[in-house]
Amino acid sequence: MTKTPWLLLLSLLFFLASAAATQIKVTNNPADQLVAALDNNRTAQKLKSLYDNPGLACIALQYIKAYQGDCGAVGGPNGKKPAESEFAQTFAPDCGVLVSTLSPITGRLLGCQSHYVDPSKAFSEILMKNNKSLEIISNKTHTEVGAGVTGTDGGAPYFWCLLFSNGNTSSSFAVEGGVAKVTKPGCFSGANDECSGAYDWSQTRRIWPFVAIALLLVGHAFGF
Repeated sequence: MTKTPWLLLLSLLFFLASAAATQIKVTNNPADQLVAALDNNRTAQKLKSLYDNPGLACIALQYIKAYQGDCGAVGGPNGKKPAESEFAQTFAPDCGVLVSTLSPITGRLLGCQSHYVDPSKAFSEILMKNNKSLEIISNKTHTEVGAGVTGTDGGAPYFWCLLFSNGNTSSSFAVEGGVAKVTKPGCFSGANDECSGAYDWSQTRRIWPFVAIALLLVGHAFGF
């Protein structure tokens, strides 16, 4: 009988760990989902889908980080953007992308806001801001795309970026060793992995009811 409380405690701890993992784990990469939303939009317009280039995508993530969490520098009258030289001097080396394989950037979309939203909503409500955005998305000269998504230090504000290129999909933005460097926080598309770097950590609040119940039951089991 003395084993019963311990078995109950272990069961509750296992349940709590499972609940936490369910809440925290990101089952898909939001940057991949952003590219999927883009391709759905293009195919609906009878345009071809674009090659998801991981080297270009990693650069998109570095492009975001150049803003250092400053939402006010994205778009509008005070909008800024990194210097073109940053692509060769900083972004490519940070990703392990061979500078000799860089291709022209034929379009860029960047959005930022204070709270996390689903990738499909980010695409339709944050990046599709005006006719210029639609022109970029519908450009027939694009051959490839890369997406980056991140929060600042794992939290708000949240940035969403799509970079487009007309490069040769078999050779442009090539990375050393065939795998782009993973830099955290943040996610980039085409990496063939799950990513939680852009996750809305406020969702972990849902875990606390499980914690409270578990503690009450443990206290009851041990007669506290």
